[in-house]
Amino acid sequence: MQRGFRVTTRSTFRRAAIAGGGMVGRVHRQALSVLGIPLVGVLGSDPVRGEVLAHEWGADQAFTDIETLAASDVEVVHLCTPTGTHADYARVLIDAGKHVICEKPLATTAAAAEELTAAAARRGVVAAVPFVYRYYSAVREIRARVQHGDLGPITLLHGSYLQDWLLDPLASNWRVDAAAGGASRAFADIGSHWCDLIEWITGERFVKLVAQLSTSVPERPTPTGPSFSAPSAVGGPLMKVDTEDIATLLLRTDRGVPANLTVSQVSSGRKNRLWFEIDGASGSASFNHENPEQAWFGDAHGEMALFARGSGTAHATDRLPSGHPQGWDSAFTSFISDAYAAVDGESPEGLPTFADGAHAAHLVDAVLSSAQDEQWKEIAG
Repeated sequence: MQRGFRVTTRSTFRRAAIAGGGMVGRVHRQALSVLGIPLVGVLGSDPVRGEVLAHEWGADQAFTDIETLAASDVEVVHLCTPTGTHADYARVLIDAGKHVICEKPLATTAAAAEELTAAAARRGVVAAVPFVYRYYSAVREIRARVQHGDLGPITLLHGSYLQDWLLDPLASNWRVDAAAGGASRAFADIGSHWCDLIEWITGERFVKLVAQLSTSVPERPTPTGPSFSAPSAVGGPLMKVDTEDIATLLLRTDRGVPANLTVSQVSSGRKNRLWFEIDGASGSASFNHENPEQAWFGDAHGEMALFARGSGTAHATDRLPSGHPQGWDSAFTSFISDAYAAVDGESPEGLPTFADGAHAAHLVDAVLSSAQDEQWKEIAG
């Protein structure tokens, strides 16, 4: 067995349920299957959809509503419903003593996200949010070198997160509607990933920002399909888009480090390009999610090097031997594995929690506020 190859085994298997049957719900189902964790129930958007999901996913039962799920003997609930439902659903589940893995954004407001974070702490349950880009081995290599001081004091943080799944004016999704997904879309959905990743790697904390938001497609068909799906059929009723397609930010950290970020869901050819560079006084490091097995490093002498997973330091996120490419699904499975390890009483390094989700919600609030008057805003929380 090659160094770093990790096989996940569990001595205790928890009873799991998934609420929500869209694209990300299926990713949660796959992770549970890989880890051998039994799926005992599902909650669909309606009872008929729930029965279909239970059959497709091999679940023991379909719950009719969140209260029935909360009253069951399920131990861990994966909350994969539209963002507008998260606060109400998570509140009921936490009150019932369930461990909750809630998709992000955690809530549509920072106040609700803080309330959920406090409720989980009081109840003593594990409450995790899938900021899964922490679980790439190349990302962990960059973090290790930053913590070791290889880059020297951080001087600049910059990058982008670009997608194109909403480039077509006929493409739509529930996230487009602020009532379902919250007032911010592009930043809340993907820009928050970038900010979380940078803060976790560097130990810096964003404390202020100025932002501009732009909507390039003012009207779209009424949402019917899942994320990243083909454009809706022509002829459906159009709705006014009240969430952004593009966000551009200048930020500053608690140590005074400047940062800039561009976020877009309408950048042609960019399917899921999360890219960042961290510049320090003696070195730089960058990561590109379109090539997730590698990290780039440069030093003050002009030397450049690539880290490829499986070469050099082993990381806990190495689920496969070197030469066997790992992708987003592997990172996601590592996150789910860590969440269940926390349920079993362990303290896995880097597990993102509701506190991280609440911080992201404060970032969203600052972005929305700044976009209104184009002024710098302090980031609460």
